[in-house]
Amino acid sequence: MKFGPVAIAQAEGGVLAHSLRTDTMSLKKGEHLTRAHVEALQAAGFAQVVVAHMEPGDLSEDEAAARVAEYVAGVHVRVDAAFTGRANLFAQCNGVLVADPASVDALNEIDEQITLATLPHHRAVVEGEMIGTVKVIPFAVSEQLVTRTMQAMPKHTLCVAPYAPKRICIISTLLPGLKPSTVEKTLRIMGERIAPANASIVDDARVDHDMAALADVIAQYTGSCDLMIVFGASAITDRRDVIPAALVAAGGEIEQFGMPVDPGNLLLIGCIAGKPFLGAPGCARSAKENGFDWVLQRMLADIPVSARDIRRMGSGGLLMEIVSRPQPRSGGAPHDEE
Repeated sequence: MKFGPVAIAQAEGGVLAHSLRTDTMSLKKGEHLTRAHVEALQAAGFAQVVVAHMEPGDLSEDEAAARVAEYVAGVHVRVDAAFTGRANLFAQCNGVLVADPASVDALNEIDEQITLATLPHHRAVVEGEMIGTVKVIPFAVSEQLVTRTMQAMPKHTLCVAPYAPKRICIISTLLPGLKPSTVEKTLRIMGERIAPANASIVDDARVDHDMAALADVIAQYTGSCDLMIVFGASAITDRRDVIPAALVAAGGEIEQFGMPVDPGNLLLIGCIAGKPFLGAPGCARSAKENGFDWVLQRMLADIPVSARDIRRMGSGGLLMEIVSRPQPRSGGAPHDEE
């Protein structure tokens, strides 16, 4: 692509680099100059104008953006028509975005002229939400560069993992100090959390905060649900505490206790009979985003969550404070809310 000032007589067919205005005409940046435009500019006294002229082997900014966007768009991703060198990508369903950061970085490292921006990897998205954008910076780029850029990442890498409707069993443990209204509020908030995934709470069990009693209930409900979540009347403080001990006693396994996300530190993740099990941190009773959401959303989309996945959530894992616990690191956080 040739770029720079040219005599007005040679501007026809070029792409205008900067907006221009005359008494009779307004031309926007990116306008393709016609013979009529050139004659009008000459009549207005313009001697030269800054334009971009495509050369053999070049693609326009829109064609280049469209090619890259269609290449990276995977399942459940829609690409809108490119405009002004930008092609936007949208989710076609509710689910979790899969946008591998290393692949996105690899594409962006090829050349500054072609860029890809996405929402964060494993972000929950809804149908119609914009999840990424390809922007070609200049007015045209070589087709060879477009091909090389696309080859930097696997084809159809950007996709949405759709939610798979799940049957969820909620078990609430009880202590004398826990109000029934707190349990009801927790169930309501959980219903709101799982609504975008078309999941349902099929069992709502309540049991004393006792290891043996809880183990019996866990074993009883394991076969009737796809995911089990326990909200404790008291937060889990150790792998040997009531909830993890009950999981093991019922025949399950602990995969990870604790996560580098705040709020959400005291999350327990495990499995029983091949199905995922979550011991919810106290902050999961709040509708505010916390580490519990990050794990739950992936599980609802059938994205495996391992102990290693949990341990890699620390970068970006410091979330906004919840209202009930301002400045926990300076004044001490109530443990039941972590």
